[in-house]
Amino acid sequence: MAGPFTLVAFHAHPDDEALLMGGTLARLAAEGHRVVLAVATDGEAGAAAAAYRTGGGLAANRRSELERSAAALGCARVVRFGFKDSGSSGPPAEGAFSTLAVEEAAEPLIRLLREERADALTSYDPAGGYGHPDHRQVHAVGTYAAARAGTKLVLEATIDRRSIRRLIRVVEAIPGVLPEVTAAAYDHAYSPSTAITHRVDVRRYLPEKRASFEAHASQASSDEGARTLALLLRLPRWLFASMLGREWYVEHGRRPGKPLDDVFASLR
Repeated sequence: MAGPFTLVAFHAHPDDEALLMGGTLARLAAEGHRVVLAVATDGEAGAAAAAYRTGGGLAANRRSELERSAAALGCARVVRFGFKDSGSSGPPAEGAFSTLAVEEAAEPLIRLLREERADALTSYDPAGGYGHPDHRQVHAVGTYAAARAGTKLVLEATIDRRSIRRLIRVVEAIPGVLPEVTAAAYDHAYSPSTAITHRVDVRRYLPEKRASFEAHASQASSDEGARTLALLLRLPRWLFASMLGREWYVEHGRRPGKPLDDVFASLR
């Protein structure tokens, strides 16, 4: 297979696509591949400043932000599954995405993969990165749906734990840049370096990635202190490029070795 290929990027909430793989999506779109962005929930249970909860509610604002982000990245299609957001504190509400049986939650994704004749699917690592219940569900649902739909290539969007901890230690040494972020918080998050199969260079696509970040204005807002997206947008441009110029994946069925730069290497 020479391509172009169709990739379905499956995420839990609006802004996850920007944070974990915005550069990859922009790069693939620019290279002529079809990028389909699928999002499980509207992120309505997440944190945001009160101003974003008016005028149709937080879910409506985040749907609009998702469309603007997808446009900035060059996505060909956006599909929202409309499951209930589980939230990040306290037990999830009845019927929330993370509480559903995997078979039930996977149904719309299976249909989408078949409809698009997808060559590849991205999900998350088994821990859901930093452990959010909806992120863990994305891993389980993505793995199950790809098997049912016969999607050949499955990649887990993740972060190289060693690399992110090294960069955060640099940030910790610069007073006032990201005071709320510590390397210790990443001791067990995301994936160890020994598991990484792909390290994708997205430095040429940082303007698109940053525009995607900026599209998610509600995700950068809070009435109770700074949030991750806002903190990242505060970084000096050189540090933004250093921290966010590469993105990482673990491919199902591939033995780790020297990390690849081509997410479609197994299909070529």
